[in-house]
Amino acid sequence: MNLPTFPTTVIGSWPRTVEVKKAMRDKRAGRISEEEFQSIADKAVLQCLKWQEDAGIDIVSDGEQRRDNFISFVAEHLNNVRMLMVSELLEYVEDKASFEEILGTLDVPAFSMSNPAAAGKISRKKPLALNDYLFLKKHTDKAIKVMLPGPYLLTRAMWVEGLSKDAYPTKEDLAVDIIKVLREELEELIAAGVDFIQFDEPVLTELVFTQKNANRTFMCGALTAKADAEEEIAFALDLMNQVTAGMLGRGSRIGVHVCRGNWSTQEQVLLRGPYYPLIPYLANVNIDQLILEYATPRAGELDAIQDFGGKELGFGIVNPRTETVESVEAIVERVQEARKYIADHKIFLNPDCGFGTFAQRPMNSDKIAFEKLKVMSEAAKKLREMVFA
Repeated sequence: MNLPTFPTTVIGSWPRTVEVKKAMRDKRAGRISEEEFQSIADKAVLQCLKWQEDAGIDIVSDGEQRRDNFISFVAEHLNNVRMLMVSELLEYVEDKASFEEILGTLDVPAFSMSNPAAAGKISRKKPLALNDYLFLKKHTDKAIKVMLPGPYLLTRAMWVEGLSKDAYPTKEDLAVDIIKVLREELEELIAAGVDFIQFDEPVLTELVFTQKNANRTFMCGALTAKADAEEEIAFALDLMNQVTAGMLGRGSRIGVHVCRGNWSTQEQVLLRGPYYPLIPYLANVNIDQLILEYATPRAGELDAIQDFGGKELGFGIVNPRTETVESVEAIVERVQEARKYIADHKIFLNPDCGFGTFAQRPMNSDKIAFEKLKVMSEAAKKLREMVFA
């Protein structure tokens, strides 16, 4: 990629249009065909692309316009995967009272969140993201980022004991086929020339920042009870390193996005804490870039980034959940702090998370999202002027 210093990008999701949300409902109900849905989504992708290009973003995405959310979309692309609403997952949970309590803290209706569950041996029915990339590539000269759910997230979410145990006695057994699916996808994306591949691993923070009901997570179902935090971090690290083995240095940048949840605009219900407990993962994961949220005090101390093994930093610099648009000056000041710990050429600027995590419940409007991206681009330009003056 021919990128400027302090390149700007997005995490992925963008608020879906009214037409796309209706089309999603109509497709599920069988009122429109797959082809009709894709035609509607194509138009939404192009509008999302225009927002990003007009804002001056260097590495764009398709806004996940074809996805119900960042993980559940895999159900349509994999064999033997069922899509369950979070409320339906209660049928498979042993401790129903605890799970209902978690649903009550989510600040999002259980029926609006869905979770893919392995109901048999999984394999790719069709590519997860390749076709979306190929469509976007036809319409922009910008570098493109493609988002995929990470192997640990998929393993935790898709192993549902009541459905999965016959095919996969343990979540570790399921992980073998998840790694195979993701490596197949990576091979095709790299061969197609994707500039940036981002794996989402939000459940990592659940390992170290939850106390009560610590065997459950805020992200979709992710029902699998976690073991000791250190043991799970080692498991998650091994999964990602198996996925990326032999994939680096082949023309596509590979990163991992780790956030603390993006399901509510109420900051007090979201996870908080510094990245220090995840350093064993973050320092040793075999990737090019760590994409981390640092736009809110919930992220903790910034100096943790000096222990991440010299990787690039996707620096979360604007909050996707607030209506207040950050100032250029505040962004520049924050980046100046990061420069104390990491070289300029390794700092990328991005929002903390996506603007439209769930199709039916976006975190913000497209207009505010655009303004936030615009000031981020203006801040990047000012930083370049300062550095190269």
